[in-house]
Amino acid sequence: MLVSPQHASGRVLKAARLESPAEAVAPTEGQSAPLFSLPDADMEMFDLASVLGTHHVVLYFYPRDNTPGCTRQAIDFSDHDADFAKEKCIVIGISPDDCLTHADFRDQHGLSVELLSDEDGDVCRLYGVWQSAVVDGVMKRSVRRSTFIISSDGVLRHVLHDVNPRGHAAEVFQLVKQLNSRNVNGNRQEHGRHA
Repeated sequence: MLVSPQHASGRVLKAARLESPAEAVAPTEGQSAPLFSLPDADMEMFDLASVLGTHHVVLYFYPRDNTPGCTRQAIDFSDHDADFAKEKCIVIGISPDDCLTHADFRDQHGLSVELLSDEDGDVCRLYGVWQSAVVDGVMKRSVRRSTFIISSDGVLRHVLHDVNPRGHAAEVFQLVKQLNSRNVNGNRQEHGRHA
């Protein structure tokens, strides 16, 4: 797996492994989206940088395949897949599950969204969604359910944490539509100045 956050200057930085939860700071709106490559359910590498410039990206992090909330969220995003595609947007789900578990999850529920495997949690740490919690007296690591909307220019436009899976896909779709309407209006204003 390649994890390569970018410096504001555009330089790609070498990522350091984050071990302490105090070090995991979520990127914020207006910052460049941290770049990464991860394997998908078919064990093919997905590289975020390869789709930026032509597509917006909805990057949603979820705890685990086949749990009720995660299943609902993945199905809802898949049900809206054609709508997102019309807006030139790709939806990507990331969890610590392995590629084979993702493939079973995708096939069992007929999912069309791309599912990426972050078994080591490096990308979860990079996006600040890897968290520690005490469950039954035992310290456990899990993923904070979060969604990052990245515009085609590679900038984080919306950062949503602790989301409710029910209705989340429709909410995110409206935010993506707003991105495109701002772009269209901005282009109209720009063309109007030069007319």
